[in-house]
Amino acid sequence: MKIFCILLLSVCTLHFISINSYATDIWVAVNGSDNNAGTKDNPKQTITAALRQARELRRLNDPSITGGVHILIANGEYILDEPLFIRPEDSGTATSPTIIENAPDAKPVISGGVAINNWTKSSTHIPGLPKEAQGKLWEAAIPQTGGSNLLFRQLWVNGNKAIRARESDNDEGMSRILSLDKQKQEIWIPVPANGLPKSPGQMEMVIHQIWAIANLRVKSITIDGNKAGLTFYQPESKIEFEHPWPAPVIDKEHKMNGNSAFYLTNSLWFLNKPGEWYEDMQAGKIYYWPRNSENLANAKVIAPSLEKLVQVSGTMERPVSYVFFKGISFEYTTWLRPSQQGHVPLQAGMYLLDAYKLKVKGTPEKSGLENQAWVGRPPAAVELSYVNHTGFEGCTFTHLASTALDYTRGAHDNDIKGNLFKDIGGTGIQVGVFSDEGFEAHLPYNPSDVREICTNEHIENNLVVDATNEDWGCLGISAGYVKGIRIEHNEVCDVSYSGINVGWGWTKAANAMSDNIIRANKVHHYAKYMYDVAGIYTLSAQPNSVIDSNYVDSIYKVSYAHDPQHWFYLYTDEGSSYFTVKNNWCPSEKFLKNANGPGNVWENNGPMVADDIKNAAGLQSSYKYLLNGIKVNADHQLINH
Repeated sequence: MKIFCILLLSVCTLHFISINSYATDIWVAVNGSDNNAGTKDNPKQTITAALRQARELRRLNDPSITGGVHILIANGEYILDEPLFIRPEDSGTATSPTIIENAPDAKPVISGGVAINNWTKSSTHIPGLPKEAQGKLWEAAIPQTGGSNLLFRQLWVNGNKAIRARESDNDEGMSRILSLDKQKQEIWIPVPANGLPKSPGQMEMVIHQIWAIANLRVKSITIDGNKAGLTFYQPESKIEFEHPWPAPVIDKEHKMNGNSAFYLTNSLWFLNKPGEWYEDMQAGKIYYWPRNSENLANAKVIAPSLEKLVQVSGTMERPVSYVFFKGISFEYTTWLRPSQQGHVPLQAGMYLLDAYKLKVKGTPEKSGLENQAWVGRPPAAVELSYVNHTGFEGCTFTHLASTALDYTRGAHDNDIKGNLFKDIGGTGIQVGVFSDEGFEAHLPYNPSDVREICTNEHIENNLVVDATNEDWGCLGISAGYVKGIRIEHNEVCDVSYSGINVGWGWTKAANAMSDNIIRANKVHHYAKYMYDVAGIYTLSAQPNSVIDSNYVDSIYKVSYAHDPQHWFYLYTDEGSSYFTVKNNWCPSEKFLKNANGPGNVWENNGPMVADDIKNAAGLQSSYKYLLNGIKVNADHQLINH
């Protein structure tokens, strides 16, 4: 009986502690003071100060925390100057956890945003602005941070993301590249109807490359009749023209539905419709053309300042344990790499640091390999490493430029449950090592110390909607080298590429992965922009792993997909081995088993799956409230409110 009770405490800490009368409460309110005692009547002002108070109570073994510490956060926006840092000294225990949560009936927001105020109507002629926008813009001074103008790539007006000024009206209106010259590192495009400026200024090119995009900063423009040649800044130019996968498409034989689509962005020259904005770094001004429903005299306009809101960092020997977040909203982060170094991904948003085709194919580990690549990992709004028994429950992640929540490495027995991920620029939920910067991407990751491997993580009953809206090649839920992960009863929809991905490495060799479960999820309205795609996608050998009882439906159809038929409901890609794939409902048996390894078993997948299995997939009944406000239009496309 004693052993059973200890086990129950470990599994159900959050529920047990919430009714334990011995827990200490530390209150935080925006109108509090960090000199206060942290009581309900005299709250702290910052979560950092509350954490320090809890840390001191633990250091001194204060008997008041026998049942744990609750940091209760009142209503309001808690705007950060730096990420909230949680370290090993903040750890709780199974019977005395630290829970950072909303106060009763409160909806607190942890924000990395900066308000932009004092907008005025632009009254003078603005050189370089299209004539249809003259007299329509409002302008404000760029906020200052550390004595410099704040650089940002996103802007939200009354909670709605504005459009960074772009050359095409919409994604279906994107033009196609004409040609490229790898030696000159040059791409030729048709000159847009409204022409191009003589100097690119801060202009960028976003190019569609099958399963990923690339963000390239334009260095020069050469006009030759009705076509223009573009060159780009380093380091992205060299990577873009040397890496073979995924490369820009030139469809000489007309087998790929045309050349790569693209659009140009971030130039005043393109600001020609309501909802668009431009940050002029030289002039120190932001220009915005309001939508009809917006009045900038009283609108809430937010630019993101921080890339990270929360950093939870332990070490192998001293992990962070038993720290939980409940009922908190994480909002407004930036991502600056594309503006500073460009962004050329390999897959799943992992950006290339170096990549090239091998003149003589083969490496000691993989004789048939014809290319090598090394990647970096985008930052996350909330990032954790070397942690165990932590969790997020009932939280909201929104208005974030890159990854929302990321357990990077050295994590085990963590819970991500009942959260909403909405308006995310990159991946919604990410777990596990993909490839470290010095580790070639095709090498099987299999560390000698198994504590490095993210193990026994549980991702359950989360809604991921409108993710990947900046980097189209990211995922709703993405796991790299993980062991014992359980991805169950989530709903993933309105994403640009695949819905759920588990695996990395493109290898049949033994690696860190095994015992992974993808069960009873609902994935729909996926592949909004990219192809070579699936609702559920896997890579590499994963012994004793299961994909079962999922629902996959409603793929987007985009006109510029390079191979319009190369999409799937289920896709076990290169090296996928030792999977049991069964009882997954989808409208047809459109699956791909590409260069798979041994040991895969496929059983009863497609429209014949029983209705009770189909209907049970996705959010369970007590979590369906997350769908409030998610609507579908007449074209079966999602409308987010």
